[in-house]
Amino acid sequence: MTKDKEYKSALKVNKGIEQPPIVNPHLKKIIKKKTLTAEQYIEGILKGDMSTLSQAITLVESALPRHKEVAEKIIDGCLPHSGNSLRIGITGVPGVGKSTFIEAMGMEIINAGNKLAVLAIDPSSERTKGSILGDKTRMEELSTSKNAFIRPSPSAGSLGGVARKTRESIILCEAAGFNVIFIETVGVGQSETAVHSMVDFFLLLMLAGAGDELQGIKRGIMEMADAIAITKSDGNNVHKAGLARVQYQNALHLFPKQPSGWDPKVLTCSSVDKNGLPDIWNTIKDYKELTTENKYFTIRRADQSKYWMHETINERLKDMFFGNPDIAEKIKTYEKKVINNEISSFNAAHFLLDEYIKKH
Repeated sequence: MTKDKEYKSALKVNKGIEQPPIVNPHLKKIIKKKTLTAEQYIEGILKGDMSTLSQAITLVESALPRHKEVAEKIIDGCLPHSGNSLRIGITGVPGVGKSTFIEAMGMEIINAGNKLAVLAIDPSSERTKGSILGDKTRMEELSTSKNAFIRPSPSAGSLGGVARKTRESIILCEAAGFNVIFIETVGVGQSETAVHSMVDFFLLLMLAGAGDELQGIKRGIMEMADAIAITKSDGNNVHKAGLARVQYQNALHLFPKQPSGWDPKVLTCSSVDKNGLPDIWNTIKDYKELTTENKYFTIRRADQSKYWMHETINERLKDMFFGNPDIAEKIKTYEKKVINNEISSFNAAHFLLDEYIKKH
């Protein structure tokens, strides 16, 4: 084909519009959070800013050394503004309707003019994912209230570590203006003891008509309870709940007198019909009044503070010991010796501790 007779097509390709980049170049600026100082966190918390409170609790839960340093400053700054709440521990058997109860009871408390924070203790949530994570979405009314704050527990860690972080979170919530704190046990077993060691009032939720009500209930948990609430007391369950109430009340009389001077109460309630909820709230207030008058409220708070100081020391020492690289290597050696019956478990522990103490 000659240059004079070039082939001409009726088709023409216009230059397209330049496509924007797939990734927004401004994205980093959008998602980059402003780093706050400890003083700015404290200022935001004292103003009642929920976003700042949430971020501060995240720092408290973090295992990073730089976060721990800031978290300690925040806690120290908030401590003088804490202690002015009523701390209520809530636990219950599976299927008792804990999240429904917290939603209904929480709204009862908020409608009475209070500000409520709901925290959870769940050392096992890495496996179970923890019920409160799902419960937060189910507590629709409570989670949207401007006077409520719901915080899931840390996702993993030892019970002592999780419980200590929850206690520190209580301090921050109180500084933010929440005057009623619910501490919910999501896990089972020792978590009840951990909750009892950081609350003023311990509420045990129970079901009626689930076989022998007194079977399978640990005596220790019953002894810790300041009140027992029998849930789902509505419809056909009202009569069963009444019978269970008498059974539990009789059982509580067998336990030693509480040092608080308080006689534990057994009540029935329905989170659906809202029956009995005002009675539970009045019982909690009566307990606060009695223990404030006889000084037990203040004494218990002081004992709890000392307890958590010792627990923190124990946890820190344990972390330092197992975090030591030399000891970590020696542990493997002594584990083999213990398995081969070359040395007793107790002597192996003593040797390792002595080795650690020599170097420190």
